[in-house]
Amino acid sequence: MTAKIPFLLRAVVLTCVACLAAPAVQAAPEAQTALAHNPLIWADVPDIAVIRVGKTYYMSSTTMHMSPGLPIMTSTDLVNWRMASYAHQNLADNDAMRLENGKNAYGAGSWASSLRHHNGVFYASTFAYTSGRTHIYSTRDPERGPWKETSFEPALHDHSLFFDDDGRVYMVYGGGRITLVELKPDLSGIKPGGVNKVLIENVNTVFGTDLGGLNGEGSQLLKVDGRYYLFNIASPGSRWARTVIVSRADSIDGPYESRIALDDRGIAQGGLIDTPDGKWYAYLFKDNGAVGRIPYLVPVTWKDGWPVLGTDGKAPMTLDIPSGRQGVSGVSGIVASDEFDRRPGEPDLPLAWQWNHNPVPRDWSLTQRPGYLSLSTSRVVAALPEATNTLTQRTFGPNSSATTRIDVSGMKDGDWAGLSAFQKNYGFVGVRMSGGVRSLVMVSADADKPEEIASVALTGKTVHLKVDMEFQPAPEVARFSYSPDGKTWTPIGRSSRLAYTAPHFMGYRFGLFFYSTKTAGGRVDFDYYRVEPAGGSR
Repeated sequence: MTAKIPFLLRAVVLTCVACLAAPAVQAAPEAQTALAHNPLIWADVPDIAVIRVGKTYYMSSTTMHMSPGLPIMTSTDLVNWRMASYAHQNLADNDAMRLENGKNAYGAGSWASSLRHHNGVFYASTFAYTSGRTHIYSTRDPERGPWKETSFEPALHDHSLFFDDDGRVYMVYGGGRITLVELKPDLSGIKPGGVNKVLIENVNTVFGTDLGGLNGEGSQLLKVDGRYYLFNIASPGSRWARTVIVSRADSIDGPYESRIALDDRGIAQGGLIDTPDGKWYAYLFKDNGAVGRIPYLVPVTWKDGWPVLGTDGKAPMTLDIPSGRQGVSGVSGIVASDEFDRRPGEPDLPLAWQWNHNPVPRDWSLTQRPGYLSLSTSRVVAALPEATNTLTQRTFGPNSSATTRIDVSGMKDGDWAGLSAFQKNYGFVGVRMSGGVRSLVMVSADADKPEEIASVALTGKTVHLKVDMEFQPAPEVARFSYSPDGKTWTPIGRSSRLAYTAPHFMGYRFGLFFYSTKTAGGRVDFDYYRVEPAGGSR
């Protein structure tokens, strides 16, 4: 265990178990005076909703089939964000979320969320076709919880929860056609006899006769100086590029007039946030290849009662906000190295971790072998996408690297374990047990089907594994290597091409995995997980 200490000293730039709840590291003087930049976070943090309570900002995002889900992040400067909590541990308990009976929730689970603060209570709401319901989670303390769930049918697509000044509460939702419905005061469902009205028949008519493309969706509703502003995204039929559409009205039920507010590189979907000193910004995101959908912050001015987004119609790359500790990637508060050592009272897993689908609690442990993450199996599957208890974190740009050390002495015949660059077209470096022989392998599914690219005999029972993710410059690839001592690395196989695919609808993740293809009951132990920028890119 002493071998872990030197790395922790080097890895102070990243959040670790202890510093997830600790004060920020003091930035260097030059960092304090430098300006923040876009992208705000060079990692998959899509469908963001942002609110300000006093001088503190809160942000929710989409993580779909991951567990826990609906992440809540917090910031004091709109630039540097850290994980605060998750609104739910498991969205639903069904075959799809458990990866059972041939079902899965890839590309599904919980989608775009809404975040509100009303009468001292925080509300994070989402919807899921996986559950067929609209879910509303509430708490008075988003850092400590607990979050309480209320849910109802149907699933209101891309909705925006809205508390009006008169005490009534609504949701605005839809794709193409945008509808306003009134909720019961306790948020337990749609109010019988309440407002139920189409606000905009077709968002895309703002493009004139160039209809088609992406139907208007991603609703975010806010009220400024007594007027209602509705944000949507859409795209014209002649091209696919997310465009910000803003509609405004003097009454919540309309009529609304609409205009294009930003059409720049597909940076879109979000809403507005103001600062305590009166500045305004739009929070948006951009599809950015295999790393995922990454947040941007865009300055806003007001003209004739309309928000004007950007500078000369563009999202600037430099912002008029101090950068603090933002760095190149801006991820220090949402990814974390982990030595799997736990002090009394600490959570089992740092908030940076999420399971791929609902975990099987009996098949993972941090106490079975203290200082290690132990994974075991209780079912037989065919390939990595079907494996339960794959533990994941975000990858990040422009380049990032993850390493681990694994003890494979408890593997059984037909078992696979290792470290993955995980998406539909995944790749991994790991260990395969076949015929009583352990082999180091590199597997790639970048051609849709998993293929064993390379195999090397493994003589010992432990090995260090490494995945390097290269998102810039193109082409985007993952590279794999192994080491007997964690110091000298040997490449294995070839680079695996990275592709953001709609079936998973999520940026690549680093994943620790173990699955059985013949006999369940094996076990592997992960000694550590260390994540850092690759090639000094931070």
